[in-house]
Amino acid sequence: MDTSSPRRAVAAESSERPETPDWAALDTAAVLARLNTDPATGLSPAEVETRRARYGRNALPEPRRRTALMRFLAQFNNVLIYVLLVAAAVTLLLQHWIDAGVILAVVVGNAIIGFIQEGKAEQALDAIRTMLAPSCTVVRDGERLTMPAEDLVPGDIVHLEGGDRVPADLRIVGGREPRMQEAVLTGESVATAKAPAPVAPGASLGDRTSMAFSGTYVTAGTARGVVVATGAATEIGRISDLVSGVRTLTSPLLRTIDRFGVRLTIAILAIAVAMFLFGWLVRDYAFVDIFMAVVGMAVAAIPEGLPAVLTITLALGAQVMARRNAIARRLPAIETLGSVSVICTDKTGTLTKNEMMVAHVATADHDIAVTGAGYDHAGTFYVDGVESHAKTLPILEALARAGVLASDAGVHPDGDGWRVHGDPMEGALVVLARKAGIDVAALRRAEPRVDGIPFTSERRYMASLHDHHDGDSEVLVKGAPDRLLDLCHAERTATGDRPLDRDRWTARIEAIAAEGQRVLAVALRRLDGHRTHLTEADAERDLVLLGLVGLQDPPRPEAVAAIAECQRAGIRVKMITGDHAVTARAIARELGLVAVDRALTGAELDAMSPDALRRAVADVDVFARTSPENKLRLVEALQADGAVIAMTGDGVNDSPALKRADIGVAMGCKGSEAAKEASDLVLADDNFATIAAAVREGRRVYDNLIKTIQFMLPTNGGEALVLIASVLMGFSMPITPVQILWVNLVTAVTLALTLAFEPGEQTIMARPPRPMKEPILPGRLVWRIAFVSVLFLIGVLAIYRIARGLGATIPEARTLATNTLVVFEIAYLFNVRRFGRAGPGRGVPPITLPVGAAVATVLGLQVAFTYLPGLDLLFDTQPLSAAAWGATALAGVAVFGIVEVEKRIETRILGPRRRPGETAASGPPDPSR
Repeated sequence: MDTSSPRRAVAAESSERPETPDWAALDTAAVLARLNTDPATGLSPAEVETRRARYGRNALPEPRRRTALMRFLAQFNNVLIYVLLVAAAVTLLLQHWIDAGVILAVVVGNAIIGFIQEGKAEQALDAIRTMLAPSCTVVRDGERLTMPAEDLVPGDIVHLEGGDRVPADLRIVGGREPRMQEAVLTGESVATAKAPAPVAPGASLGDRTSMAFSGTYVTAGTARGVVVATGAATEIGRISDLVSGVRTLTSPLLRTIDRFGVRLTIAILAIAVAMFLFGWLVRDYAFVDIFMAVVGMAVAAIPEGLPAVLTITLALGAQVMARRNAIARRLPAIETLGSVSVICTDKTGTLTKNEMMVAHVATADHDIAVTGAGYDHAGTFYVDGVESHAKTLPILEALARAGVLASDAGVHPDGDGWRVHGDPMEGALVVLARKAGIDVAALRRAEPRVDGIPFTSERRYMASLHDHHDGDSEVLVKGAPDRLLDLCHAERTATGDRPLDRDRWTARIEAIAAEGQRVLAVALRRLDGHRTHLTEADAERDLVLLGLVGLQDPPRPEAVAAIAECQRAGIRVKMITGDHAVTARAIARELGLVAVDRALTGAELDAMSPDALRRAVADVDVFARTSPENKLRLVEALQADGAVIAMTGDGVNDSPALKRADIGVAMGCKGSEAAKEASDLVLADDNFATIAAAVREGRRVYDNLIKTIQFMLPTNGGEALVLIASVLMGFSMPITPVQILWVNLVTAVTLALTLAFEPGEQTIMARPPRPMKEPILPGRLVWRIAFVSVLFLIGVLAIYRIARGLGATIPEARTLATNTLVVFEIAYLFNVRRFGRAGPGRGVPPITLPVGAAVATVLGLQVAFTYLPGLDLLFDTQPLSAAAWGATALAGVAVFGIVEVEKRIETRILGPRRRPGETAASGPPDPSR
């Protein structure tokens, strides 16, 4: 074997290998000889292992990342942190060691939390990137298999179809009119035509038309190529700086929060300056005292932990969705999911099981029922209720033979069942042939494909050219029945060919489709002499119809339940399929869709003006015989009416619709790499129920984001108001600045972070979708922030004054006030765990493990704050009696009760508090709208 290495082989071995050949300039025979591979059988398992040991995995090197130290230092790159560091430096100059230590503890604590959060987020994205690793179709040891692209080695034979991402650098050795989008390498937006013919030596990258490069896409046609370079040795490996690294963890909500935080910081700094001047010049506070009060107020008021907690919430949501087979490629998709009002979904494999089985065969002579289960090879043929053998039905045998030869799929054992490699519909034809007693492998070896025309949504058929045993050639065609009826002039019977009875066949198509079966037609044509090239003209005239097959693909039970759940949530589900309109409507009824009395076809959509289409799509839920172009028009029409669209797709031509939709959803199993790249969400199981689960999770995540804001802003406001009021009124502070810093350090993130783990309420899928433009701080939330902040202020001042009136020392009263503030925040945490009216929230347990752990941790820290030797010196605290603790607990219960009463009063005056997404007039969602 010639072991000449592919382009840019592993560096450690490059000096030992001959110079890399100019693969594009060699003819295919020379390329295959150099790589010692056979295009029909590929490499043997032993040879694969040998080459993998030499060349390594087919993967680009991991992008360089910041070290742990640099990630930690990056956490200090924040305006607020700069302010705190300056304050700590001034405090150190004033020799207030304790105060400076607490300020630095706040800074370092925030940095540690951000460091841990960023690490977890990167791990989450690494896991998602692994789940999205591309796969490819390769020939190994004569078998056509689907496997991860990273398993490829030089010499592998790879098959490509429209929409596939090229998994390695390939030398084209065959195919049908392939075109590649190579903008990632050449910058050229127009797809390049490819062919096996060699090019001139030294041709530029864009002129190497005999090559397919890793990372590019097949936009049309099919191709067969031999791997000549993998991993870092590929062209994309040479310019790997073009490959993006870890995605930035950001989203519209987080960007809005960042802007809000900057404005809030500026406002608080302005208040701090005014507070400092007022306290120093008007109230005659000592410089050091008023400075520390201002620092404490600023640290308390600015929610520095809010962006970290919100990002953690989104990252956790992404992890939960990934575990449920919904992989969010972009974090904004998570919050957008809560606004989805229409889901446009494919049928096959998404709403149905995608376990196709031929249940009916119609020939010119007979209607044949076929029994069996999925891809299992056991099955029986019945004609008029009588069991029959395939050998007695010659047209059935001819149809089964043609279906296999005009297909690429294989069916192989997989554990206790069978697995299809390739299109499930073609897999069903393979199973039909085996039920008819045909040895599929022997047939394909005896009558190999000479040339072919791939299926496209425009042609709506696939054609295959074979040598016939009598020396002539034969064209075998399978495709949409109405399309093939247009191409056929005759029908085959047991006694010979006769003119095509189109009306009879049309009626039979309607009858089979009415049973909810997908209908496929199979035809053939004889050509004189040996042919090596098949044209569309050869395949589109003078065909003889062999018959029809009805393929059964039952609905997924979980999809039926998920559709019902979506409709209760005010989300309209629209089914888009290439099936016949009658079939589509029959399946839609089984699925429980709303508007199934009419199905719009792709031809009808093409004939409609934009205004007519916008009116029509509002009242139709079934779209049949559609093309990818129809999908794009549907998205645009629905968005014109203000709907927020989730659109599913799997082909390269679906990419425009996926990009245009608010949430593009690609199929992870059958989807092309182009569709995945254009999408926001990838379904690892291609199941509609996963979309519904993702919507539910998106709503839960958004709810928890709002709960976090609703918790942090009032608690920070209450802490700040205590210090501001003390300076304005000119009396001793009920809580010292250093004690405020302690409270902020202990509670700001600890308690708020528990809200990221809150379960969704039972009613989360029983309310309308959230408006996309809903403000982060609606009027009611602003009122809640102000009300709770003032309530905290009044409570802390009252506790402090009562304690002083009962003879407590100032340190004792301040210790009591500090603990009371912490208890207030704990009590308020339970208020914000529920949206809606006062009282227990449906589906929200009284306490969860994260809440219980956080509350226990905070209370434990407060006990240490109060009693632990050493901390009493740091924070000037005094031990409290049991009665004092009892008073603190009662005060916390009072705060909880007051907020609950406020909810009831507010509800009576302004109506029920709306959850995110509900409008003022919204009641139970009407699925028919």
